[in-house]
Amino acid sequence: MDFSQTDEQKMLQESVKRLLERSYDFETRQKMLQSGRPWSPEIWEALAEMGILGLPFAEEVGGFGGSMADVVAVAEPFGAHLLIEPYVSSILLAGQCLAQSDSPAAQAQLAKIVTGEQTAAFAHEEGKGTADPALVSLAATEAEDGFTLSGEKRMVLGATQADTLVVSARTRGTAPDADGLSLFMVDPKQQGVSIRSFVTIDGRHAAHITFDGVQIPSDRRVADDAHEVLQTVISRAIVALCAEAVGAMGALLRQTSEYASTRKQFGAPIATFQTISHRLADMKIAYVKARSCLLYTTALMDAGRAGAPDISILKGQIGTLGREIGEAAIQTHGGVGMTDEVSIGHFHKRILTINALFGDSEYHFRAVGKSLATGGA
Repeated sequence: MDFSQTDEQKMLQESVKRLLERSYDFETRQKMLQSGRPWSPEIWEALAEMGILGLPFAEEVGGFGGSMADVVAVAEPFGAHLLIEPYVSSILLAGQCLAQSDSPAAQAQLAKIVTGEQTAAFAHEEGKGTADPALVSLAATEAEDGFTLSGEKRMVLGATQADTLVVSARTRGTAPDADGLSLFMVDPKQQGVSIRSFVTIDGRHAAHITFDGVQIPSDRRVADDAHEVLQTVISRAIVALCAEAVGAMGALLRQTSEYASTRKQFGAPIATFQTISHRLADMKIAYVKARSCLLYTTALMDAGRAGAPDISILKGQIGTLGREIGEAAIQTHGGVGMTDEVSIGHFHKRILTINALFGDSEYHFRAVGKSLATGGA
């Protein structure tokens, strides 16, 4: 199994790095956050022009048919620059759900997402905080001309300015039944949709959304028996989020090493002190372990061999190792590490947020344990 990047992936990653180094440094990002803008339309347009938005989609819908390794190659620099643009929510979650559908409405909407003309948000989480796609209680009741949606979704990333919501709902059964799940496209401005926006600790815009008797035409149901679609889409999004986290870990390691090499105490760089040098070594080891796990799981996914335990091992390890690196970076920088003016605390918050999405490390390690206890490998 080859873990090395292809020449094309290296070029792709370097192109993204150059764009972000030129137009998305930490100070620029901070000014955007302080202005209240959910994300940068200019960066989104640039990503569209580079083909990054269409990367994971088939050529038939205007995409480039990229692999999971291709997505990981661009997600790492996203994490290293603390991108707040809705790549995971619009492209890898909502967009991939639409890509699995043969509905004309879904395909028409997908075309606008691939070009960057519009964005979409994936409304699935209901406060359970897990990667289980079947924990859906929002009801889709059949009506004369379609369906009526009633219930609540929480932590919907990218919902603030999304043009479309892709909503998971239950047409029959109860959670956690795998049967009876459907996906619907919903206009966020539709009557009965109430959006309560907020900003996450890592700067992304998200929302809790209430659906109060929202009327949905039948042609807006883009997937029936959607459990497998949800499982696949969520698993791929988890890998991409872990790649973002690894990018953030790499940035923390580089910045902390540089700081320790220039910050002097008692006439010498603090990197020469045994405690600090050992801490830096531990950070490096944790980073290598995290990135190795990411590349291994990515290769498994591209080979069609990544099962649920593999995804859980990755998510659990990234959460644990990321926290270790973040805390070590803050300890080395001292109090300044958690100020808004310094990026260290922002990277740590990004890693903590990623850990909380689709099940934290404790949840995923329990899932691995259950799999092993029942004969899983």
